[in-house]
Amino acid sequence: MRETIESEVIEVLDTWMAAFNRLDIIAWEKTFHFPHYRLASGNMRILNKPGEQDVERIRTNLTARGWHHSAWDRRNIVHISESKVHVDTQFTRYRADGSVIASYESLYVLTYEEGRWGIKLRSSFAP
Repeated sequence: MRETIESEVIEVLDTWMAAFNRLDIIAWEKTFHFPHYRLASGNMRILNKPGEQDVERIRTNLTARGWHHSAWDRRNIVHISESKVHVDTQFTRYRADGSVIASYESLYVLTYEEGRWGIKLRSSFAP
């Protein structure tokens, strides 16, 4: 059972990153469970339903820093149950030439709801 859950959770995180890199908000939000919580820069942001994010604001904030794409450095499952998983992560943001903008540690909490795994909460040191 644990191996199946781990595999499904990593697949959600892979899908999340691929959609984020495309700035495909619809696909990105399909990896969430709502309400969805993000704690970063000292603020808790709550998304109650799909479509509440502003893709242009996200794009502007990222590209202002020279962002081209991001990639996972690590995804370590630290706690696991049949309905909730805590994942210790680190990701790096890159410029188009492959140079590093910054790396950020985060904690992702995924829950099993309505027959699927989804990201319920992200606590990140990213801005």
